[in-house]
Order: sequence, then C-alpha cells, then structure tokens
Amino acid sequence: MRIVFAGGGTGGHLFPIVAVARELKKISKEEIEMMFIGPPTIGEDVLAKEEIKAKFIQAGKFYRYFSFRNFLSLIKLTIGFLQSLWILFRFMPNVIFNKSGFGSIPVILAAWIYRIPILTHESDSIPGLSARFAAKMSKRVAVSFPRAKEFFPPEKTALTGNPIRSELASGSKEEAKTIFGLEGNKPLILVLGGSQGAQAINDIFIAIATGLLIDCEIIHQSGQKNYQIIKTLFLGNLPAGYHLFPFLDEEQMKQALSAADLIVSRAGSSHIFEIAACGKPSILIPLPSAAGDHQKFNAFDFAQSGAAVVINQENLTPNFLKNKILSLVRDSSLLSRMSAAAKNFIQIDAANHVAEEVLNIAKK
Repeated sequence: MRIVFAGGGTGGHLFPIVAVARELKKISKEEIEMMFIGPPTIGEDVLAKEEIKAKFIQAGKFYRYFSFRNFLSLIKLTIGFLQSLWILFRFMPNVIFNKSGFGSIPVILAAWIYRIPILTHESDSIPGLSARFAAKMSKRVAVSFPRAKEFFPPEKTALTGNPIRSELASGSKEEAKTIFGLEGNKPLILVLGGSQGAQAINDIFIAIATGLLIDCEIIHQSGQKNYQIIKTLFLGNLPAGYHLFPFLDEEQMKQALSAADLIVSRAGSSHIFEIAACGKPSILIPLPSAAGDHQKFNAFDFAQSGAAVVINQENLTPNFLKNKILSLVRDSSLLSRMSAAAKNFIQIDAANHVAEEVLNIAKK
C-alpha cells in the first residue's frame, strides 16, 4: 500500500503527519510505503527517521491582500503542480492524507486529476483557504475543533481532534531534571513560540527573566534565528535557572512538557493539543498575523474549557505577563483545575481514528 502525505512546511503540519504515520505502521496489516510531497520542511530529518520519503516541490504563498508576490506564487504553484503530476504518476498512491496549507494545493490538484482519494485534516478552529479548497475534492474531512465543522459538508466531515505524537505524554520529571540540569525546587515555566520561535514572546521573556527567576525556573524554546541574539543580550552568560534552546527535539519536548508547571505558548493547534495531552495549565498568546486570526479562535475555544488563559499580543507587556505567571504558579488549586480541564478537552486517540480512516479509504 502506498500513502502520500501533503502539507505545508511548518511543524504544525509536520508533527500531525508523523503521528498518523506512526499509527498507520502500528495498525496496518500490510506493508506501507509512505511519501511526503510539499515545500521544503523544517523536519526532513524527522521524515527520514519515520521512513517517509520526501519529495519537495515549489508552492509559494498566498497573500490576502494585493501583492505582486501573489503573481510569483502563481508561477510557483504551476511549477509545483507539474512536479506533483510527475511524482504522483511515478508513485501512484492508494490515498493522500492532506494536512492542508498552501503548500499542499499543487498535490491536491494533481491527485484530483488522477482521481486519487483524499482525506483532508484541518487543525485550526477557523479553516484556512487551502483546507476549504481541498475539501471540495476530498472524500473525507477531519477537524480538530467543533467550530471548524461549520465550514465543511456535514456528510463527509468528522470531529477527530488533532493527531499528536502519543510519546509526548510519557515523560517524567526526574528525567527532565537530568536532561535540562533543573534545580527542581521552583515552579517550572516552559516557553514555546512555535517551530519558528516568536519574536514578541522572546522579547518579553528577555525583559522579565531575571525577575521571574527569583520564584521560577524557565525552559525557553526561542527558535533558531533568535537563539544567538538572546545569548548575546545576556552577554553569553545565561542566568542560573534559565535554560535556553533554539529548538526542542522530541525527547526534550517530552521531558519538558512533563516537568512544566505552566506553559506559555503561541496558540497553534499542535501546541494546544500537545499541552492538553499532558494536562498542563497554559497561557496562550495568539499570533496576531495568523491567517483568518485562527490562533485567536484556537486559543479562546481551548480557554473556554477552563484549561488556559489567553493574552492578546496587543495587551502583552512585561509586567502584565510576569504578574500573570506568578499569580498562576502561586495558586496550586487553580493550576489543578486547569490541568483537569486540559485533559478533558483532548481526544487522545485522534491519530488512531485518522489512520483508521486513511486505511479504509485506501482499501476502497
């Protein structure tokens, strides 16, 4: 059996694909050959580790306002479509699992021409244009948030939750102490800006780190491009209890999630569902430039469960964030209620449900 994964080039697309791929290998009774087709991704090494071949294509990016870059994107889209036609002709999969994103459009168009069945998954509360477009050519559509169901035909849409790597919920605080060199006698704050980092969050934490470290310990994933900048600002000597990383690999993320008492994060769907799977209280800061403001809807849909506090970036100041963090970590009963709400929010078997449906479609 041959399965193609299509999606954009960010961690929000990559990691759900990895989660589904792992489940497919667990439950399939026949050998599966898997391939990813899309724009260059940050996780080429991750795909290789999962035995997923990678074929990279041109895709471009669509801007929701007049820009000459849209004309360049159309050229890239055309090239990517021709590349996808050739790749799919040679590989000819039984089914395509589409994780959406503009980078998946050339693949979906080519698959539609070949009449290859497609299952599209939308992670966000407000679906992007690419997911809405792909849904028209998809046999089935899966969504992570109840709100997203309103945008797709009900007869072929199911609420599955967002596929996450189940391994992330299996860390231990003792192992985290060893990996990160934690002191372990203060509340631990885990700061996640997404796979690319978040400049606004980084800037705030540079300003408040010294004050927070009196009461807390911090693990900060800054993003590769911001890592050296932050180290330079601290003159190369990070304060005791401040553990800075450009990127957390799966093992590090697993242990950091386990040890954290509170998580400060962007509101991408993957991060929200990983936080929920580990039952962690969180402060979510939606990315204001996210398409369709989907991160804000993700965050508020999650916060309605009682699992998180949402702070809009326009209201984000150093003192406000510092005081909010300290007020939460000093209220153990509130953290416990937020933790329980997070666990109740998630559909922990989302990856299995999606993998089962992918196999069902492939066999028809």
